[in-house]
Amino acid sequence: MQIYPYEMEEPTGYPTRKDFFVSTEGDEKGFGLFTRRPFKKGDQMARFTGEVLDEVRLHTLQISPTKHLHDPHFVGYLLHSCDPNVALDMEKLTMIALKDIGAGAALTMDYASTEDILYRQFPCLCQADNCRKWITGQLESINKEGLAYLKKAKYTIPDNLVYAHA
Repeated sequence: MQIYPYEMEEPTGYPTRKDFFVSTEGDEKGFGLFTRRPFKKGDQMARFTGEVLDEVRLHTLQISPTKHLHDPHFVGYLLHSCDPNVALDMEKLTMIALKDIGAGAALTMDYASTEDILYRQFPCLCQADNCRKWITGQLESINKEGLAYLKKAKYTIPDNLVYAHA
């Protein structure tokens, strides 16, 4: 059975409930996409689809400077990590395993890998060695809330980055 709630002409390669599930038991990191079976590094895990929009929304992924793919059923639930286990090919609309992934694992991507500007910035909870502590899109500066968060947490802000309202 497909994850997407609508019929597709050629469902080959799209996510199924035997391979993935969306957890609605959200914790401080939010709802997430999880595996039901293992995947090997380099595997094309699934194709994805959605509605093309002219605006950034929750659960959208940027496919061009002005277009965003809204997928509130599958990849829109990928969690963020500064050391992700999946990557998205936004031209082919495929999800690739960046490392071996076990059954039951949360699927994570680096939101800055697809987004110029996020729907909203947020503190990072990934705890990766390379964690950036505050997540922005690749072209946006840390906002006032982020600067206050980083200052309060006593994180060092790298000199090579430009920040909004600094």
